[in-house]
Amino acid sequence: MKIRRLGEVLATTLYEREGRELVLTPAGRDVERFAHRVAREVADFVQVLADPVDVAPIVLAAGAGAHLYVLADAERRLLARGDGLRLLTTDRDRTIEAVRSGEADVGVAVVGTRPRGLASAPIATYAQVLVLPAGHPLARRRSLHLADLEGAALVVPPPDRPHRRTLEQALRRARVRWQVAMEADGWAPMLHFVSIGAGLAIVNGCVAPPAGLVTRPIDDLPTVTYTAMIHTDRRHDPRVETVLDVVRASAP
Repeated sequence: MKIRRLGEVLATTLYEREGRELVLTPAGRDVERFAHRVAREVADFVQVLADPVDVAPIVLAAGAGAHLYVLADAERRLLARGDGLRLLTTDRDRTIEAVRSGEADVGVAVVGTRPRGLASAPIATYAQVLVLPAGHPLARRRSLHLADLEGAALVVPPPDRPHRRTLEQALRRARVRWQVAMEADGWAPMLHFVSIGAGLAIVNGCVAPPAGLVTRPIDDLPTVTYTAMIHTDRRHDPRVETVLDVVRASAP
């Protein structure tokens, strides 16, 4: 009711019904983002009045894999600066929405086309690699093709994850027969299951394998690019620019 009344005051529709769900319209998302920004600015102002050196932290959103294997050094450096940083662990879609709504100041994810309303910049590009035991026959090769995985048992993410969908499409196009050895959500558990002999796994090249495992690039899979995203109205915020500079400079 409050949202509907706010829409009446603003003379615009803020949400629509999709079945039983209420979904924000583009205008509703703009109002949501504006509300987040105003709330953060008010909080910053109150904190500055109470303690001039105490300001709200910059929020950096990314997936667990990006935090572990792409952003770890940057986050370590930013936290050491003492400027204020809060880390938010999300999936790709949630990262985009967090930046778009103002919940996060900066988001890092593997995305395709630039998300609407966001400014973006690539920070690191990696090959997709097969993780396998060092003693596996395929480990003797410097690089692989999808055809080399014929009949393989693979540790893969759950069916709804973007990496699983794109991998299945690539294997289908290459007419490679394979089977699911185990489903695991996240690079770390996938590596664990490979290490105990459950199967092989395809991950992004930023992922460092534990002892006993090696990686080999798969030449006919496309590279993946991690992208830093901010809302277009934050492009000239010096604190956000500092975070972006450190992230770009620290990416492995």
